This record gives sequence, structure tokens and C-alpha cells, in this order.
Amino acid sequence: MATDSSLLLGLVEEFVSGQQDTKAADTAKGVKNGQFTVLQLVEALGLSLTSSQHDTRARGVKLLSEVLQECYSCLNEREVEVLVVFYENRLKDHYVIIPHVLQGLKALTKSSALPPGSAVSILKSVFQDTHVQSLMIQERSCVYSILINLMESREQELKGLGSDFVFGFVQSMDGERDPRNLLLAFQIARNIVVHGYNLGKFTEELFEVTSCYFPIDFTPPPNDPHGIKQEDLVLSLRAVLTGTPLFAEFLIPLIIEKLDSDVKSAKVEALQTLADCGPVYGHKELSPFLSGLWASLRREVFQTASERVESAALSALSALTAALSRSVIASNADDALHTLLDLVLKDCQHHLSEPDLRLVWPSAKILQAVGGASYRACLRVESAVLPLLLEQYTRRTQSAQRRTLLEVLQGFVQPTEASIPAEGEECVFLQFGASLCAVVFSALSESGAATQITATRILTALAQHKGVLSPSDVELAVDHLTTLILQEDDPHVSAAVEECVGSLSPLHPAAFSSRMLPKLKEHIFTEPMVQGDAPDSQNAVRQRCVSALARVTSESSLLQESTHILLAALSAAHTGSGSFSVDDVISVCQSLQRIAEHAPLTDADIGRFFHDVITPRLLGLAVQAAVQDEGGRSPLAEEAVLAAVAPIISTSCSRLSTDCAAVSAARSVSLFLDGDVTFLPDNNLPPSLQLLKAPSPQVSQLVCLLTASVCSLPRSVEIPEIDRLLEALEEVGCTHTHTFTHTSAAKCYAGLINKRPSGPALDAVLQRCVKRVSAELDNSTSCLRIQALTLLLWVTKGLLLRYHPLSTTLSDKLFQLLGDRSLGAVVAEGFSLLMSDSLDVLNRGCHSDVRIMYRQRFFAENNSKLVQGFNSAPPEEKAGYLKALSHIMNNLPRQVQLTELPALLPLFLEALVCVEVCVQLSTLSCLQPILMDPPPALTNQLEALMPRLLALTTSPAMKVRIASLHCVHALSRLPDHMVLPFRTRVLKALAVPLDDKKRLVRKEAVTARGEWFLLGSPGR
Repeated sequence: MATDSSLLLGLVEEFVSGQQDTKAADTAKGVKNGQFTVLQLVEALGLSLTSSQHDTRARGVKLLSEVLQECYSCLNEREVEVLVVFYENRLKDHYVIIPHVLQGLKALTKSSALPPGSAVSILKSVFQDTHVQSLMIQERSCVYSILINLMESREQELKGLGSDFVFGFVQSMDGERDPRNLLLAFQIARNIVVHGYNLGKFTEELFEVTSCYFPIDFTPPPNDPHGIKQEDLVLSLRAVLTGTPLFAEFLIPLIIEKLDSDVKSAKVEALQTLADCGPVYGHKELSPFLSGLWASLRREVFQTASERVESAALSALSALTAALSRSVIASNADDALHTLLDLVLKDCQHHLSEPDLRLVWPSAKILQAVGGASYRACLRVESAVLPLLLEQYTRRTQSAQRRTLLEVLQGFVQPTEASIPAEGEECVFLQFGASLCAVVFSALSESGAATQITATRILTALAQHKGVLSPSDVELAVDHLTTLILQEDDPHVSAAVEECVGSLSPLHPAAFSSRMLPKLKEHIFTEPMVQGDAPDSQNAVRQRCVSALARVTSESSLLQESTHILLAALSAAHTGSGSFSVDDVISVCQSLQRIAEHAPLTDADIGRFFHDVITPRLLGLAVQAAVQDEGGRSPLAEEAVLAAVAPIISTSCSRLSTDCAAVSAARSVSLFLDGDVTFLPDNNLPPSLQLLKAPSPQVSQLVCLLTASVCSLPRSVEIPEIDRLLEALEEVGCTHTHTFTHTSAAKCYAGLINKRPSGPALDAVLQRCVKRVSAELDNSTSCLRIQALTLLLWVTKGLLLRYHPLSTTLSDKLFQLLGDRSLGAVVAEGFSLLMSDSLDVLNRGCHSDVRIMYRQRFFAENNSKLVQGFNSAPPEEKAGYLKALSHIMNNLPRQVQLTELPALLPLFLEALVCVEVCVQLSTLSCLQPILMDPPPALTNQLEALMPRLLALTTSPAMKVRIASLHCVHALSRLPDHMVLPFRTRVLKALAVPLDDKKRLVRKEAVTARGEWFLLGSPGR
């Protein structure tokens, strides 16, 4: 013990007299380890704490406070009690000691052993013995932290002080200017008003001491280490002001005053604060100010030129209406909600019927904001407004005015939470159902596209209100929509009609099944000459019908009915009836694809329907078209059509249940390996087809459907005869001369090895494949090098995604091939394939094994090889390395680009003077986002970068000219001292693209040159 005592005395002496601040940490460590207690430390500090020199006393108190900050959790109640008394006495000491005293009290208020009554004692001492606003920033922060700590742990004791606590806080906060401390002070004030502290006669004082900061006007300094934002202060103050209804009599007049301001930010802040009052205030608080509030809010909507102010005013008005709707009032009191609605209707309703409709939109926005706040308000507003709008629409004859009224009507009928009736209540729109439908159907029959689009949106909204549309209205609506599909060729109208169909069909499937689908089917299968129309016109109608079918599928029966029509269209196209073009067939496939994407395939019945009907039918038609139609008369034998069929099969197979997926895999493999066609419907195909061994491209290209069938299945599904299948795919991928065929085979091969579990079987397959590919690529006279390279690229991607070790070897092979004279350009382009997402295979939607950050890993492992290869390559081969670099960098996250830019900047500068347009464009697209906030490495190279960018503004390629102008524009955002030396040169160079023959180039040149022209201007 004597040793510990000597150690403690030594630490105290070194800290107090030796001015060694590090000894505080050693002392705290000793307390934590139990070598000595805090009270022993106080005893050891005895002479220091009672010294006549205030600096010595300050050092002693500082040591004790720093130890307490580390060890407050180790204290017992007796120790805390003694320390509290000591620190309270020290508050009366010299001012240089006060900061350390406050730090000690702050530590003690965190202790769970704080004795009862100590919280009140500490506060009284702080309030009585300390003038907070005369302290430094850090000490004031300490006071606020003490209050926060005590409010969190000793709330009931503090409430026992009554309004004295509020008065003490008001005195402490009054005059605070530091934003960090204001955040703490606002937190305390919010706790006071929200947690029910007794404000007593100091309610107005608390409001005044906080509201003097309203609205917040604070701009944080650049590179602020504290990270204080204006929004933080705004939200904290708003939480105080709107935290209690007791502030209403002071706050609302203040808000009205701020709304008279010419400062837009002050208006917005006042309106947002008023909106936040809604959930807190009620009838009693709002009633005295309704007329004043309404006058201010009306002015902000009718007269403002700022959308932000208008939006905030409408939100505030809606919040006020909601607050009044919730209020419970006495039976003999006036209903403030009716008072507000009377004011609103009186000032807005007549604008809806003015001859010029000049103020119809602001009036409509106000009425919609009020009506959308509650069911009661909605009922009153809709009852007053809808008859007026319907009458005006009927009376008006000008199409522009009718369209305006229709758009206003659309806003009133949109379903909102307020328009949903409570149990036992009727829908607000029920009494106007017939009139609304009459207006909508009239508008749908008009010729204006904008009117028809608005009418479809109103119809969609009405359908969401239960009971508004009668069965006859629904049937008539379906007929109108069908007519628009068949007759209107405006793409915007078609899109609006399809959206409406998608919303109404799940609500009324029977009407669509009986009235729309038969007509769409009839026009899909109508011969152009029978109709007497031009073929192009009939094809457009057919494609609109096909597209609409994809939207009428949200209900199971409609889905099956629609898909049967689409499959029948494919059958008709295959047999040659109906004069279906390739574009028509692709349109049918795209509709089936949309159905597959949105269908609930997890539903057992729908999943089974796709598995048993759609996929076999598509495979059967494709095989029949390829095998039986060598002359190429069937559209289904076209490469573009097969490319559209494959996503349908892939999407449906990727979402099958495990049992169905296993059956699907077995069927597909047996079809392509053994020619088993028994599961294909309505086929008269010869047995034992050799689909993968057929020399005809028309047959062999069917391998893309094998890719869609087996590469989209979950990884848990075992592919039968996979070794034999991979061998056959390798043969097709390495030997077939048809590009689409050998590329599809390579994709299928890569998709399968990506999912195959690691082990000797996979290693053997890969070894065989790599050996064959390498032999073909190393033979410069081989005519199959492109096929081998395609397979190598896809296999590399499949292995790269799963972090397979062999991917490094294959990547090295690709880097070697960048120097190959015949393949170098193709290999460089292939890096785009490695780094970009694949849509049809090797993606997460197909359940492929895709590891996170595989791109970053590939770059980290290979960037040095790329730089070394570029430096050692002869001039004629450097373009390939630059193209590969551009593709790799373009697919990396921006943060990685910024990190790696310094090392790769010389290559980027070389790429800008490369003769290949694709290299220039890829490099520019990579640079442009980086130039928005360039790292120092780039800003130091402006002298080399600027001439290259300016030279590209006159490139023969339009895309390069536009991209280079984007980059030049981005450089204008750099600090003036960096770019002013280039201003004259840039302005002269940009004068040329101002006269460019392409409008888009001229537009970008004007924008960029304008920014450079304003460089150095005041206020820029």
C-alpha cells in the first residue's frame, strides 16, 4: 500500500508541478485497476486543491476531473456524494478553475451512483454560481451536457423544481450563438416541452429565448470539422417551437409575420413549421388565427412565383385542415373546420367557373390540399366542387378549356387516404358516379390526345373507388379502351390506355374477358387485305393489340387466356397464315416476356402453366420452324425472333419450383442431346434430332434456347448428363462458323461451369476446354480462332464471377492476345464483356454465382499487367491496351476510379489522342464524372489534359464532340485560380463547335462556353 501511495503522490506531483498532462491517463488507469480510489486521489491532491495559487488549484482540479471522465462508472454513492459537494464549492472559486469544475460535474452526472437530491443540488449551484454566457464555448457545452445528462437520468427530481428549472435554463441559454451549443440547447428545450416539465409563468420566456433564432440563418464554413449543417439546426429548433400547444399564441403570430417577409427561405421555413404544428395543435389553439393564417396561405399560393413556397403552403394548409378535423369540440361551440372550409370555398370556388379560367389551377390546388386532409373535409369540398366542374365541362366548347377542366377534375378524383370512407360510410364520389362516367366517356371519344390521356387517368382513379363504376359503366369503359387500342396510333395515348387496362383488369376480369380479348384476338388474326387497310397500318394495330394483351394478365384466368392468344399468333406466323412479319412476331414475344416477368410464378398453378404449356409450345414452334422449314419462310427461324423467344424461357425457368425446374432441365437436355421431342406439343418432328450437331445455322442456332432453359435454373437443380452436354457445347463453340450459334454455345458453356460445384469433375472439364482453346489461338493460321476466343472470353467471365483460381490464368492469356495483330482489337473489346453485366446469362436473375466486387478484384490483380503491357508494346499495338483500360475503368465504381487515377493518368492522356473513336469515347465517358470533383493528380495535369480535350471538340464523331464538351464544361467548375490561365484558349477553341452542323453539339458548346466566359465574374 505504501508503494501505491508513493506512486499516486508521484503522479500527482508530476501532473500538477511538472505540467505532464499524460500522467492523468496513468492515474485513471491506476483507479480502474484498483491500485487506489478516487477519494485517495482527492487526499493526495489535498495541498494542490487548497493552494493559495489559483493555477495550482486549477491543475489539481483538472487532474481529478480528467480521472473522473474515465472512471465515473467505478464510483460508489458515497464517493459521488463527497465529490459533488467538493465541486459545488469549487464553482465559487477563481474563473480559471471553473472549466475543470464543469468537466468534473459533467462526469459525475453520468454516474449511475448519483445520490438522490444531488441532481437538484448540482443544478442550483450551476445556475446560481455560474454566468453561463460569460464562459467559453467548451465550458458552455459542458453546462448543456450536464443538463442533458440529468434530464435523462433524474427527470422526476428536476420536475420537482417546477418552473425554477425552466427559468435557470432560460438564463443559461440566453444569448447563445455557437451552432454546436445551440444544438444541445435546442435538445434541452425540446425535452422540457415534450416531457411535460412545468413551464409556469416562464412559457413566454422559453419561447422567446428559442424563437429569436427563427428562422435559422446559418452557413457552415468550408471544411467544417464539426459537420454542423443548417438542416440540423432547423429541425432541432422546429421540434422545440412545435413541441407544445402552449406556444401557439406566440408562434402563430410569428409565422404570419415571417410570411410577410420577402425572403423565400424564411417563408418556406415558416410554412414548414406551421405544417409541423398540425399534429400538436387543436381547435382551441388554431381558431383565433384562422382568418389570418388563411389570408397568408392564400397569398402564397395565388401570388408566389416559387414552386417551393407554393408546395410548402399547400402542405401547411393540409396539416391545418387535418388538425381541425381531429379536434373534439363542445356541442355549443363553432366547428373551426367548417369555418376554415367556408373561407376556402368562398375565395376559391368561383375561380373554377370564371370565363378565362385564369386562377383555376391555384384554386384547384388549394381545394385539393384541403379535401385530401380528412374524410370530413373531402366530403364537403367534393360536394361543392364536383357539380361545378361537371357543369363547366358540359357548358364549355373550346377544347383547351375542356382539357383544363378535365385535368383539374383528375386531381379531385385521385384516391387518397381521406377519400376512403370509414366503416358504414359511403364513398364520397358515389353520388356523382353517373355524371363522372358520362364526362369520361365523352372525353375518351374526343380526338385530342391530351384529353384522351387525362380521361384514362380519371377512369383509373374512379375504378379505385368502390362502387362508383356500375357493371354497365365498366362494360362501356372496356369498350372505349378497346376502341382506343384499335384506332388511336398516338404512342402516348396507347401507353396511357395500357396503364388504364392494367389497373382495371384485376378489378373487373369478366368484362375484359368477354368484351376486350375477343376483339383484340380478331384484329391480331385479321388479314390486311380483308380489312382494306394498308399493311403498315394493320401491322401497327396488331402490335398495339399484342402489347395490350400483356397488360390484361393480372388475374389467372386472363393470363391464361391472353397467353393462349399470343401463342396462337406465333403458331399462325409459323404456318404462314395471317401475314405476320418478323416485327410482329418479335412484338408477340416481347409481350410474352412482359407477362413472364410480372406473372406470379410462385403461384403453383401459374408456374405449372408456364412449365407445362408455354415453354414446351415455344420450344416446339422453334424446332419445327428450324427443322421443317429449311427455306426460311417461317419468321420463327429468324435469329432476331429466337433472340426474343429466349428471354421468355429464361424468365419462366428462373422462377420455377424445384420439382418443375428438375423436369425442365431433363427435358431440355434430352431434346438437344438425344432429339427427344415427345414432350413437345402438336409436333410431327422426326425422332432423334441432332440439334447440336446440325451444320445448318437455322437448326444449330437453337442452342440459344438451350442456354435459356438450363442456365437460368437455380444452382440447386442438377443438370443431367452435364459432362456430355458440356462436351457437345464445347464442340459447337469451337467449330461452328455461324456467329450467333457459337456465341450462344459459349454462353451456355460458361453459364453451366459458373454454377457447377468445384471438384475434380469441373477441373477436368476446364482443363480439356483450355487446352483446346489454347491450341486454336496459338495456331495463327487457324480459321477457328474467333470461335476459340469467344469461348475463352465467356469461360473467363463465368470463372471470374465466382472467384475461380483458373480465371487468373485465362485473364493472362487475354492480356497476351492484346498484342495479336489479327485478334488484338477483338480481345480489347472483349474486356467490356468481362466487366459489364450480362442480360441473358451469368447474372443474379439466372441464379449465377456472382461474388461481390469481382470487378474491383479483377482490376487490382491486373492493372499492373495492363500498364506494363502498354509500356512494352509497339506503337501499333498500344490502342488495344488503351481500349481494354477504358472498358475496365468505365465499369468500376467512381471511388475506385479516383483512387487509381494517379497511376493510370498517363494512359488516359494517351487514350485521348488515340485514333480509335471507341477508345476516345470510352475514355471521355470515364473522365467526365471524375472531372466533376477531380483529385489533385488530375488538376496537376491540366496543361496536358486541356489541349487534348479541346482538340476532340472538332472530332469527326458527333458523340466524341459532345463528350469532350461535357468534360470541358466540367473543368469550368474548378477553382478560378486553376482554370483562369486557360480561359482565352478555351473560348477561342469553343467558337468552332458553336457553328457545328449538329444541334446537340451546338447546344453543349453554348453551355460550356458560357460557363468559361463567366469565369472570374463576381458572384459566380
